[in-house]
Amino acid sequence: MESWPVRPPLIVLLCALIFTTTFPIGAFPALLPELGRAGLADWALGLVAGAFGLARLVADVPVGLFLTHHLRRALVLGPLLISAGVLLLASDGPLAVLALGRACQGVGHALTIVAGLTAILRYQATGALGAALGAYELAAMLGMLGGTVALGLLPTGLAWPAAFLLACAPQGLGLLVAPAVLAALPPAPSAGRAPLFARGARTTGRAAPVTRPVVLAFGAGAAIALAYATLEQFVIPLRAGREFGLGRAGVARLLALTQVVDIACLVPFGALADRRGVRPVLGAVLLAFALGVGCVAFGDFPLLVLGCGLFGVGMAGWTLPLGLLRAATPPEQIGWRTALYRLGVDGGIFLGPTVAGLLSGTAPGALAALEAVALALVGLAVLAEHRARGG
Repeated sequence: MESWPVRPPLIVLLCALIFTTTFPIGAFPALLPELGRAGLADWALGLVAGAFGLARLVADVPVGLFLTHHLRRALVLGPLLISAGVLLLASDGPLAVLALGRACQGVGHALTIVAGLTAILRYQATGALGAALGAYELAAMLGMLGGTVALGLLPTGLAWPAAFLLACAPQGLGLLVAPAVLAALPPAPSAGRAPLFARGARTTGRAAPVTRPVVLAFGAGAAIALAYATLEQFVIPLRAGREFGLGRAGVARLLALTQVVDIACLVPFGALADRRGVRPVLGAVLLAFALGVGCVAFGDFPLLVLGCGLFGVGMAGWTLPLGLLRAATPPEQIGWRTALYRLGVDGGIFLGPTVAGLLSGTAPGALAALEAVALALVGLAVLAEHRARGG
């Protein structure tokens, strides 16, 4: 890497790293119907899908403590763990091996994305920070879309392990990009004598009160995450494959639709929230998402397609609850509350497909119905809060 005449900027390399390492995350959900046909029961499909969120949930706090002194190691370990997860999944082994593969992906993704965000926050010039964060998020979303599209373009006669490996091939480029990222980072003090995990800093101030906006932010974040994981990693692939007879390519097109709509709405929603305030935009997005959940879970095929589009609209509002949280939290406590928020989000990503799989035999639509009601109630509460404040 030292021989390059011009070294790419750090943000370009970080975007390239997160773009390549999210291909496996986008490629996996469309394979669920084939895993089911290979003999996995619905509860096992939910467990494999949910292992990703469970691993992230467990890793959230340790990853944050590890990154304090070991940012460079995290930027290498993350892609390696994702690659290990890809190989474990492609081995088509027993349930425990498949779940372990998804767990490796979850920890690796947590390490990679949080390490990238930490590097941007530490080393990016302040004037370009917003653009850098937006570019990083967009690169991650494009990587997920790339994995979904790549899987859908492969021949349907190809066995799913081989198709998954080919769709995840750009992940190998991530392993090549990681050394360039390390070379672009400013020199850091030696981490050899630093503790593996930093000790949590104590705050001398009094904890900020838990206000209504804080509760709404946590509720919105958890509801969005729960619905997202349930639809993308269980309901859409299995309904499309079993009830409507779609193959791998058809399932991938439905999932790609949600991602395209998500990407298209992301910047406009952010700009609208800046101009009109977070509450009216978040409330409308939650109501649209609630309608989308109902269409995906209970509608015929045209409504399923419409629901996938509304699902993308809902996902474009993923970061909006953080605006409520930030406004209601003192600066010195933002880190702690954001960490708690992430625990709720990753808990939803774990519980969504896991509970859906457990209920599929007795009450297949119960979880989706509860999610639609929860999204609608939180959305109405956010709009009521906006109106109460004179909006």
